[in-house]
Amino acid sequence: MVPEKLTFSPLVRRKIEADFSGGHITSDAGLLLLREVDKQHQLTRRLASVLQDPRTPEMVRHKLDTMVRQRVFGVAAGYEDFNNHEALRFDQALQTAVGQDNDLAGKSTLCRMEQRADRQAVVKAHELLWHHFIEQHDEPPKEIVLDFDGTDIPVHGDQPGKFFNGYYDHHCYFPLYVFCGRHLLVSYLRTSNRSDSRHSWAILALLVKFIRQYWPDTRIVFRGDCGFYRPRILNWCDRNNVDYIVGISKNSRLLKEVDVPMMLVRTTQWQLDEKVAQTFRFQYQAKSWKYPRWVVARLEEGELGSNPRFIISSRYDDGFKLYYEQYCARGDMENRIKDQQLSLFADRTSSTQWWANQWRLILSGFAYTLFERLRAHLKKTPFERMSASNLRLKLIKVGAVIIRNTRRVRVLMSDSYPYKDELTDLVRRLVPG
Repeated sequence: MVPEKLTFSPLVRRKIEADFSGGHITSDAGLLLLREVDKQHQLTRRLASVLQDPRTPEMVRHKLDTMVRQRVFGVAAGYEDFNNHEALRFDQALQTAVGQDNDLAGKSTLCRMEQRADRQAVVKAHELLWHHFIEQHDEPPKEIVLDFDGTDIPVHGDQPGKFFNGYYDHHCYFPLYVFCGRHLLVSYLRTSNRSDSRHSWAILALLVKFIRQYWPDTRIVFRGDCGFYRPRILNWCDRNNVDYIVGISKNSRLLKEVDVPMMLVRTTQWQLDEKVAQTFRFQYQAKSWKYPRWVVARLEEGELGSNPRFIISSRYDDGFKLYYEQYCARGDMENRIKDQQLSLFADRTSSTQWWANQWRLILSGFAYTLFERLRAHLKKTPFERMSASNLRLKLIKVGAVIIRNTRRVRVLMSDSYPYKDELTDLVRRLVPG
């Protein structure tokens, strides 16, 4: 069959024609970088091991580990759902990255794999993330901070467990994320009819128990906004030697405690005619507390009036340092959540099965972890602090012609690719010798 020609407007006197006879060309040659990272850490192979495979071995054409790798690499390359894989299964860059020489699994096969996920698989997948986190440290750190935060995933169909959330003003899920620095530890799907702190205490207890098996002397800090202020969590932290820095909503008693310092801040603002902020530390005991705790107030006065904020801390430290350097640092976690939700499609929870939707969060989390392991090889380069979407654009979405025979696979990239020097150096770091 002769390929159909596409005719564009001419360039001066020359015709511009195009067709689809260029052979095997990919837009994702950079997936070979993730292949090398995955070979070093065995992330997708380990993830596949948590799924049960009821198929008859003699009839299996696509193995679990290759299908899991296909899905994770697809998410990393910017393809959010199964429909994309009807065409992607023939992409030779993806086939090579996955470790296949022939067609990959189609959308129906991938869907059946996803629907095998259950609670046990999700728990084991999280344990893999925790083990991987431990493996990235040559020696126990003196201190780690566990950041807890929730976000919304809009729900538009008949997914199980959907509820209308008044704060977000739509039907949604409300997953819980836990990060330690840039390391993803938990991406746990929840319904949106409960508070921010739902199941947080249980997850914190499991995490602390796991980490202390390997790092018994490491200081652990629990950090979250006022949605995670619950006396039960704080009491558990006190009993188990876990520090905490947690926001607390303002109330009449807290505001009364800061009447005098707030007046001084207000007077200073009037004199300087610009925004003024100070911190004030004091001891406070709510009715439900057995003993007082340290509270740090951030007192701010500006054109829009007063804006006091409060945090509870188990540490006796300088108020400015506790609020601005330690508590406000949790804001960086929101960028990591954006990587998950906006760049790696953790919000594609459109399945009618609960655990399949949870599994999609796991796939997104492992794609994110692959990018973070790739970032470890990008130190002192322009890519070191780029988001996952920028790393994908500059390093993964690389056009190339692919020629395969029995002896070799040739990936021919454009000589005008703007980052060829950086890519060359990166491959040398990933594949030494």
